[in-house]
Amino acid sequence: MTNQIIITSKQNSLVKQVRKLHRSKERKKHNLLLLEGNNLVFAAINTGYGISHLFCTVKWQNRHQQLWQKVINHKIAVTLISEDVLDSISTTVSPDGVLAIVSRQPVSMPKLGNMTLGLIVERLQDPGNLGTIIRTSVATKVDALWLSQDSVDFEHPKVLRASVGEWFNLPMQATPDLEQVILQAKQQGIQTIATIPHSAQTYWDLDLTKPSLLLIGNEGKGLSPQLQSLADVQIHIPLANQVESLNAAIATSLILYEATRQRNLNYPKIC
Repeated sequence: MTNQIIITSKQNSLVKQVRKLHRSKERKKHNLLLLEGNNLVFAAINTGYGISHLFCTVKWQNRHQQLWQKVINHKIAVTLISEDVLDSISTTVSPDGVLAIVSRQPVSMPKLGNMTLGLIVERLQDPGNLGTIIRTSVATKVDALWLSQDSVDFEHPKVLRASVGEWFNLPMQATPDLEQVILQAKQQGIQTIATIPHSAQTYWDLDLTKPSLLLIGNEGKGLSPQLQSLADVQIHIPLANQVESLNAAIATSLILYEATRQRNLNYPKIC
C-alpha cells in the first residue's frame, strides 16, 4: 500500500530511522539491510528477499513503471518522499530515486566437499572493490566467498550497490578464522591458491580445472604471511612497465576468468 502523503521533512521519525541504517551497528542491531537503486530493488524482488519498506520519489515512480508494477504486485509498503529527503537518507551522491529496507536472511554456505571454485578475501577495505569481486564471482560461478571480519562489511550499502544486484546470488560469510576454512578445504582435496607479488608461477601456469580456493589479500599489503603459508601453491600476475600491483578486484577477475576459460573453452592454455 502506498502512503500518498509525500514526506518533505528530514526530521520525520521514519526518515531518522532510515538514516540510522547508514551505520553497520544499527543494521546489525535491527537485522536490516539498506538497498539503494533500481538494480538492487529489482534483484531483491526477483530473488524473493522480502522488501519490508520502499521509499521513492514521484519522479522515480513515473519513470520506472515496470519496476513500480512489481512493487505493487508484491504488496510492498511504499512511502513517497521529496528529493531533499531522498538525498538525506541516501549514501550515494546522485541517488536514482528509490531506496528500500529488507530483513537480513540467514546464509546457507555450501559444503566444502561440494565446492568447485571458492574465494577467500582477507582484510579488504574498499567497498567498491568488494562489490565488484562479488559481481565477478557470480559471473564466473564461484560457489561461495569467505571474508575476514576485519574487512569492509559485506552488507555495507556501497558494497551492495557496487555488486549491481548480484549480491543476492552469492553465498557469503564473514568469519574470524579464515585459516580453519583453508585447512578444511585442504582436507577435502581442494587446491588452495595464494596470490602474492613475487612467486615462481604465474596464474597462467596453474591448473584451475581442479576444485580450487583462491586467496585474495588487502589492497596494499596483500595476504598475511599466515594465509600465504597455508596455501598449496603461490601465484602472481605478470606486470610490465614497472607497475607494482593491480586493483584487488581486477586481479581477482583475471584469475577467476582464467578458471572459467580452462573449464569451459576449447582453445590452448596460454603459456
